[in-house]
Amino acid sequence: MSELGVAALSFAHVHAPGYARQIAEHPRARLLVVWDDDADRGRAAAQRHGVPFEPDLERALRFDGVQAVVCNAPSAQHPQVLLAAAAAGLHLFTEKVLALTVADCDRILAATRAAGVQLMVSMPQLCGADVRWAKEAIESGRLGDITFVRTRIGHNAALDGWWKPGNWFRDPELAGGGALMDLGCHPVYRLRYLLGQPRSAIARLTSLRGTYEVDDNAVVVVEFENGALGTVEASWVQHGGPTGIAIYGTRGWALLGYPGAPIMVGGEAFTGEQGGTLLPDKLPKPWRSPMDQWIDAILDGRQAEIRPEFGRQLTEIMQAATLSEREGRVVRWPID
Repeated sequence: MSELGVAALSFAHVHAPGYARQIAEHPRARLLVVWDDDADRGRAAAQRHGVPFEPDLERALRFDGVQAVVCNAPSAQHPQVLLAAAAAGLHLFTEKVLALTVADCDRILAATRAAGVQLMVSMPQLCGADVRWAKEAIESGRLGDITFVRTRIGHNAALDGWWKPGNWFRDPELAGGGALMDLGCHPVYRLRYLLGQPRSAIARLTSLRGTYEVDDNAVVVVEFENGALGTVEASWVQHGGPTGIAIYGTRGWALLGYPGAPIMVGGEAFTGEQGGTLLPDKLPKPWRSPMDQWIDAILDGRQAEIRPEFGRQLTEIMQAATLSEREGRVVRWPID
């Protein structure tokens, strides 16, 4: 296989045009067809990309030359769409989250294993050189025993009314949540990757503006098996700011902020570091993008750094946070 034929399954997600552009610009991939359960949205996207629109999902999955799919359907539809694609023997790339429940993640993972296809859950914020450095610093013990990690992300979706009535991002059933389920995926998967197996979680998912049917401001506190505490902050009521990671250990600390910016460091682990910063040219090589990892895995058999089980791990914390908010309690692992 020298070129990967791809079907775009839904343009519901705001990132769908970006993924379609990545496919169009990739020298070894080609977008062949668009399916969407919203026919007007699907036809418009197909026209923009110069490919046919197919209103029937099963026919789209069997469209001539299609070997893989990119799923940007509303989160609650992921099991339906991804299971159908796996049953058709197609490779899967999906926007986060993989699914809203661990049980559905397990069904999808089992189906992909049975079909022998590649699954990629898009986690671009794992790929940066700063996260690569942080993982190495934690695992090598340079920072000592990790005591606390803070992760955050925010934008102004609720302040400026991005999601109009009827938009699925504000629908509790289709989206499964608001700011945490949308933006919060990024700090959640970074925190899980850096600190490992969770032990418990407690969350507050609030609506500061009250204009959406889902949370617009959220904090999750996770306790990990290694004793560290981590926080996830996700908001639609902020005007940006660094998508930062603050790491504190018994021997040192590190602050990671904007991509390409120096990492600020301190503590006895960094005695003698000039200016208390690590410049980008001193950091590890970043990973390839999720799209490149996926295509290379399919066409070349190259192991992707972002593993399918990362998608399940993300949903675990999301499901625990949702349960914690709904029942007002600490949720422990295995999720009870």
